[in-house]
Amino acid sequence: MSRIDDLIAEHCPNGVEFKELQELFVTKNGYTPSTTNKAYWTDGTVPWFRMEDIRENGRILSDSLQQITEDAVKGGRLFPANSIIVATSATIGEHALITVPHLSNQRFTSLALKPEFAEWLDVKFVFYYCFVLDDWCRNNTTTSSFASVEMNGFKKFRFPMPPLEIQREIVKVLDGFTQLEAELEARRRQYKHYRDALLTFGERMDSASKQASKQASKQASKQASKQASKQASKQASK
Repeated sequence: MSRIDDLIAEHCPNGVEFKELQELFVTKNGYTPSTTNKAYWTDGTVPWFRMEDIRENGRILSDSLQQITEDAVKGGRLFPANSIIVATSATIGEHALITVPHLSNQRFTSLALKPEFAEWLDVKFVFYYCFVLDDWCRNNTTTSSFASVEMNGFKKFRFPMPPLEIQREIVKVLDGFTQLEAELEARRRQYKHYRDALLTFGERMDSASKQASKQASKQASKQASKQASKQASKQASK
């Protein structure tokens, strides 16, 4: 972190500026098109994201498990590419960066960077800082029929705005850790595959041994029957 510390000391000697979420982002709620209208869900081309997408495919997404048709989009308005969806009800404390125009279900609130801040904030830096927002959401909920985030406080959540050079250096460091984590996960899956293969090796050998034993027994029985028949034939000829 020494380079980042040096950059902060150089570019932000008086500290880093913060702005409220509502000042930086256009916020919109996701929704679910009518499920009784089957036409909305047949041969769709519009990505429609749910929590299952994050669980299945991670936090940076360009396609969804389910798509809807353009007719299902209210007013024809999609959430813009490079928006963040943040879970603000039900399963709280999850988020994803969506790199294509899209919609999401009602469990998510979309954060789209306002045009006037497009050159002030790196969207990948925003994505990483949303892990801090996730923690805030988990600790600031209201309950009615189900848990939801306290939205007045949510809109006042403050994002840091260090110079872009610092943001990009932070992204570079965190991307490196993310890549390492992905490699470790791949290694864990590979380990599990070979572990399971080794743990069932004995069972496979036991099965093969039983099969061989059965075959040998069958062969021996056949040989014994043949020998007995031959012996009986000899006895009869006497």
